[in-house]
Amino acid sequence: MLDLYHNKSRVKISVVLIALLLAGLSLFYTQWLVRKLAKEEEKMIDLYAKAIQYVAESELEEEQTFFLEKIISSNDAIPVILVQKEKIIDSKNINIPKKASPKQKDDILQKELALMKQHHAPIVIKIKNATTSYVYYHDSDLLVQLRYYPSILLLVVAIFGYIAYLAFSSSRRAEQNRVWVGLAKETAHQLGTPISSLMAWVEYLKMDPNLDEVTVELQKDIKRLEMITARFSSIGSEPTLREEDIYFIILGITNYLQRRISSKVKMTVINDLPRGTQIKLNRHLFEWVIENLCKNAVDAMVSVGALTIHLQEAPEGDVIIDITDTGKGIAKNQLTKVFNPGFTTKKRGWGLGLTLAKRIVQEYHKGKIFVKSSEIDKGTTFRIILRGIDFS
Repeated sequence: MLDLYHNKSRVKISVVLIALLLAGLSLFYTQWLVRKLAKEEEKMIDLYAKAIQYVAESELEEEQTFFLEKIISSNDAIPVILVQKEKIIDSKNINIPKKASPKQKDDILQKELALMKQHHAPIVIKIKNATTSYVYYHDSDLLVQLRYYPSILLLVVAIFGYIAYLAFSSSRRAEQNRVWVGLAKETAHQLGTPISSLMAWVEYLKMDPNLDEVTVELQKDIKRLEMITARFSSIGSEPTLREEDIYFIILGITNYLQRRISSKVKMTVINDLPRGTQIKLNRHLFEWVIENLCKNAVDAMVSVGALTIHLQEAPEGDVIIDITDTGKGIAKNQLTKVFNPGFTTKKRGWGLGLTLAKRIVQEYHKGKIFVKSSEIDKGTTFRIILRGIDFS
């Protein structure tokens, strides 16, 4: 599954290239047919012009009748206008309303003639002892439709493919969500037994006064496990958002983590928010986001460095949280992939932490999370923006 996630860009490119190849072949074949049909129509109009010339010059009534019926009258598709001395003498296959007045008819023919002059050079008819005539024409409706058919077909296929892709992606995401929800709830259920056992052991250890410090820390860890269990249990349900003091929450996370990460990592919280600033959020989920980003930062620094969390207010009233480390940084060609499922720079892990963090921030809290900056061997800054509005 992870290989598929990593290579999905290549798969998409391959599919697009195959689609473009098929589209190109379809267009090439259709254009070949269009050119062939256009030549056939050109030959037909040339024969039409010669038939008119022959009828005009022939003195035999039988031959005139033959050419009129078999050749001239047989053209029932290609629009034609016969011009002599800049005047329209005759026309064929031009769509003119039956109730059109002579002036309206002439206007329609003049417009058609202008279009014909743009599309094809006229065929000259030179009749003995008569004024030279010109046959103008443009493509038949069949040829016009055939020209546009590939584009319309490709557009319809593209729209259908896009709708099918959206439906498939939606169905796949829904199925994946059901699997993850079921796994999360089962995990929460399984955690219940060892947590209960640990609570019993803590009560037992409290009997020894010399273990007071140990039991206090154990109680903190049990409380943390209970909170994690609550997070897993609530997955799949719409989270409840409450007004919370954002600085107080982040300070609580850093105080808890400081004693559980390397002593060579210095954690600092800089608060430039107005005192008591509150944001509507789900405390358990948001704490997990900050904790996940902090742990990733510690891993990136290989447990040696400085981790700074800076809280500030944006001019429009939003709350900005910058989490900066002095770790190995992220390559520029990977910055757009860090939130993709399966992306990870660790030897162990599923690469879902940042994906879930993005979902929690953007979907549940209507905020933003992104990589503000990163430089190899100097560090990375993740930025979270929480809207200073009512999300209810």
